[in-house]
Amino acid sequence: MKSVVLAVVGLFAVSTGVPAQSAIEMALSAAPAGLREDAAVIQWRADFSYETLKDGTNHLVCYDRSTQRNRRPFEVQCTTKANLGRVEQNRRFRAATADGAEERAMIGAAEADGTRAPVEYGSIWYAAAGADYASAASHTTIAVPGATGESTGFPTTRDSGGVYLMQAGTGGAHLMVPGR
Repeated sequence: MKSVVLAVVGLFAVSTGVPAQSAIEMALSAAPAGLREDAAVIQWRADFSYETLKDGTNHLVCYDRSTQRNRRPFEVQCTTKANLGRVEQNRRFRAATADGAEERAMIGAAEADGTRAPVEYGSIWYAAAGADYASAASHTTIAVPGATGESTGFPTTRDSGGVYLMQAGTGGAHLMVPGR
C-alpha cells in the first residue's frame, strides 16, 4: 500500500511539472541569489497584517502576491522592510477596488491628500511572475519618489532599451531595470 501511495504522489509531482518547493523557497525565488539566505519571508493575512515565516538578517523581505486580484498564478516580490507600510497600503487598495483603473484612482487620491504610504528612496523591488515557477519572468525596479527625467538624467520611455524612469514626478516614480 505504501508503494502505491508513493507512486501516485510521485506521478502527480511529475505530471504537474511543479517543483516541490515550500512557500519560503518560492517567495525567496524573486531575490537575487546573494541576498536569499539572509532575507526574511512573510505571509500576508486577510486583515493586511502578516506572519513572519522566516526571520532575516538583511534589509530584504519577500512574500507571495498570487492571491491578490488579477495576479499571475505564480507571483512573488521582495523589497526592503522599510517599504512594508507601502505594500500593506497597496494590498488594501487592490482589495477595495474592482479593477486597475479604480486602484490607480485610489492611489492618486492618496497621493493628492497626503495619505500615501511613503516608499524608501533608492529601495529595490524584485519580482517574479508567470503561469508557474518554471516560466516566471523577473522584474526589478528602484524607487525614486518625486524624481523626474530632468533630475535623474534617465529617459522617461523604454525606447532606449536601458533603464528608464516611470511615473516621473510622483511618489510612485521608479526606475525600470530591463530583465535580469
